[in-house]
Amino acid sequence: MDRKIILLNGPSSSGKSTLSRNLQNYIAEKTGDRYEVVSIDDFMKVSTSETIYEDDVFEISGEMCDKVLELYDAGVGIIIDHVITSERIFNELIDRMAPRVVSKVRITCPLEVLKKREQERGDRCVGSAEASFTYLFPKDGYDLTVDTSAAASERIAQAIFEKLF
Repeated sequence: MDRKIILLNGPSSSGKSTLSRNLQNYIAEKTGDRYEVVSIDDFMKVSTSETIYEDDVFEISGEMCDKVLELYDAGVGIIIDHVITSERIFNELIDRMAPRVVSKVRITCPLEVLKKREQERGDRCVGSAEASFTYLFPKDGYDLTVDTSAAASERIAQAIFEKLF
């Protein structure tokens, strides 16, 4: 089966990390293929007292792209867990991946649910979920959009797999 680069782009606290792991496991179960999760959280120093700005994310996005390409070129499929809030971050990712195709999945969730999850998890600056919900980029052009408040993460992983594979 052809390896893929799958971008899960959605606001903070939308459930991307859980969904990434479930998708990774589902792909392995159905195909036997190895997929690695590369998360924005692996490259950002996130604290409850510091606001993350677009410049902070842009600053590390090259390093994140390097990691994706390193793994992909080593024969591994990739699931990118990201919060993209600007055109320049999105374009850098897509441009750096070329000519490889990036399958894009928008992760969405009602703002009230995001705020509740952010409060419950307690490991993000208050307001991160709302800011990333407001500024998520792009708003359209995805291969699939899923609402993580509408179904269990395992079911959503299955739906993503069925659409992309």
